[in-house]
Amino acid sequence: MAKESMKAREVKRAKMAAKYAKKRAALKEIVRVGDPVAAYEAAQKLQDLPYNSNPIRQHNRCKLTGRPKGYIRMFGLSRIQFREMASQGLIPGVRKASW
Repeated sequence: MAKESMKAREVKRAKMAAKYAKKRAALKEIVRVGDPVAAYEAAQKLQDLPYNSNPIRQHNRCKLTGRPKGYIRMFGLSRIQFREMASQGLIPGVRKASW
C-alpha cells in the first residue's frame, strides 16, 4: 500500500496540470511557430510556471493501492490487484485463461 502522501501528491500534480494546461499549450505554440524573440520570451515564461504543472511529472498509480509499478492502463490497476479481481470475477469480460 502506498503512503497517503504519495497518493495526495499525484492528485495535486493532476490538478495543477489541468489548471495550467491552456497557458502551457499557448506558450508552447508560440515557442514552436513564433519568431525567435517571441519564442525566447515564451520559453522563459514556460520555465517560470510551477514545476508540477508539467503533465510529464504525473505518474500512473493503481486506483486501489496506489502502487506505481506494474500498472495496467486499460483497467487503472496494478498487476496484483488486477489478477486478484479477475480471479474473483469482479472485472467484466475478463476471466482466467486455461488450456
